[in-house]
Amino acid sequence: MRIISLGEGRGVRQMHLGTTRRVNAAAQAHALRLVMDMLNEEELELVRRGRNAHPRHGAPRSATSAQYSASTGFEALIGFHHLTGQTERLQALFEQVLRHQTAHEPPNPTPDAASLNGGASSSIVLKGKYVK
Repeated sequence: MRIISLGEGRGVRQMHLGTTRRVNAAAQAHALRLVMDMLNEEELELVRRGRNAHPRHGAPRSATSAQYSASTGFEALIGFHHLTGQTERLQALFEQVLRHQTAHEPPNPTPDAASLNGGASSSIVLKGKYVK
């Protein structure tokens, strides 16, 4: 995702926000739904096994258990293709996800203060001072 964000020609803050929007449990669960129709039997089995792996901890507060489980399956799929050197297949999967994201996202969304602070508060830091 870092390489994709770098190619968008944006500032550091926008790159960080764009990357974190793509690399979280909810986004990865959505990415899995976007590529499910493209997967062969071996890949579906890999996703199932990754999804069913039981973590030693629960899902993060920012995601549901189902999202966390699906994102783990997506990570297993991506990791498998990366580790086995199947870069063409990996590229095809990412292209499917990015094609959908590009068509459904505003070009440069401006986050509100609550989203910058994890939704916990409406205060932000501006030049070292807290602003409500």
